[in-house]
Amino acid sequence: MSHSGSPSRPDLPADLPTGLWIDGAPREAASGGRFDVDDPATGQTLTTVADAGAQDALDALGSAAAAAEGWAATPPRERGEILRRAWELVTGRADDFTTLMTLEMGKALPDSAAETSYGAEYLRWFAEEAVRVGGRTAQAPAGNGSILVTKEPVGPALAITPWNFPLAMGTRKIGAALAAGCPMIVKPAQETPLTMLALAAVFAEAGLPAGVLSVVTATSASTISTALMNDPRLRKVTFTGSTGVGRVILEQSAPQLLRSSLELGGNAPFIVFDDADLDAALQGAMAAKMRNGGQACTAANRFLVAESVGDEFIRRLSDSMAGLTMGPGYATGTELGPMVSVKQRDRVADLVDEAVAAGARLHTGGERPDGPGAFYPPTLLSQVPDDCAITTEEIFGPVAVVGTFRTEQEAIERANRTDYGLAAYFYSRDLDRTLRVSRALRSGMVGVNRGVISDPAAPFGGVKASGIGREGGSEGIEEYLDTKYIALT
Repeated sequence: MSHSGSPSRPDLPADLPTGLWIDGAPREAASGGRFDVDDPATGQTLTTVADAGAQDALDALGSAAAAAEGWAATPPRERGEILRRAWELVTGRADDFTTLMTLEMGKALPDSAAETSYGAEYLRWFAEEAVRVGGRTAQAPAGNGSILVTKEPVGPALAITPWNFPLAMGTRKIGAALAAGCPMIVKPAQETPLTMLALAAVFAEAGLPAGVLSVVTATSASTISTALMNDPRLRKVTFTGSTGVGRVILEQSAPQLLRSSLELGGNAPFIVFDDADLDAALQGAMAAKMRNGGQACTAANRFLVAESVGDEFIRRLSDSMAGLTMGPGYATGTELGPMVSVKQRDRVADLVDEAVAAGARLHTGGERPDGPGAFYPPTLLSQVPDDCAITTEEIFGPVAVVGTFRTEQEAIERANRTDYGLAAYFYSRDLDRTLRVSRALRSGMVGVNRGVISDPAAPFGGVKASGIGREGGSEGIEEYLDTKYIALT
């Protein structure tokens, strides 16, 4: 593993808003409080942003409620055109968004560039979906009238987004909500609020009416969510993050019976069968594990490799991981940036240390670097005992855990031996096996001979402890629509 140099850090955009975004403009928090946003490569402060409290959140909801009727009545084509203009603006400023995400989240510039393109695509996709909200009519079977079914926006929505994809986790929620006719309040992660504030300014420039989108930055997510979810004007909550927090959000949503969609944690298996194209499998493994530094809910967590190719796979994957260049995300040539924070880095390092102490074999990495920044090297472990936390918890870092299996059934059983069910991957050139294993894996998404599966045109979501609801695809907009039945004589 090599290290990139120590470059000068790029500047933040001069026109970046750092206040709360409420009623179509930036403003300070009622308390006047602000909090630091840090560069995870150095630990230094990039800037400060407004720290919202409960009253600020309710002000945003008041603005959303006031805008709700007018936005719902806005022609779908017009809503779509605003989303289309937002897509054009984000795409035209791709370099600015890419740099901004690297600065506040740490990911290498190529990962940020990929997210800018991917995140913007949700705006274009839902611009097209806005005009495709359907319904149906039918004659009542009894012959006593007609059945008319329509779709209507659920109303003001709250989105709570994570730090690992600061743009895309917002656009796939915002795009669906706005296309459906719902105003939305976004509470971005404390670590990465800047990208969402920049996006809010883009939407204003694209012609979005004031109040339809608010961004409430805060150090206390629970203060914001409690204030909003106890208010009957809010009708929908969508959350991406850990399963533990997701359970709390679902409990909070119960008194108001809020429509809820939760995209939660994962523990994705990555299976390599003995008939796989090993070169393709290794390429897919690097993408599924190392994209975004492993900080993705879809990241491969457990590699299950056929015994006959296990040694070769481990050797080649270890070499590929060790060959990555680690350094500040904005440095030329960096392939692995820092993790989002020292706290997250130390959590991952502790998981590795526990596994090694329990007898796991360390092939590369495994040591916390000296110096500033939240860096952790690409790390590969094998022969990890089944009871180690690193095999049951979501790693969320640049660490691969590899084990071997003898039979297809064993691979399937081990892959499904988890509370989670978000993504799963496998490599095989046998068509019968492809269909058989795809059906057998208990997961909301399955990648067959592919290491990256996210697509704005496909439904994203999981089963079991990985959440409820879907984002993206034609299914994504349904999360923001109520079904109404009208009985006609």
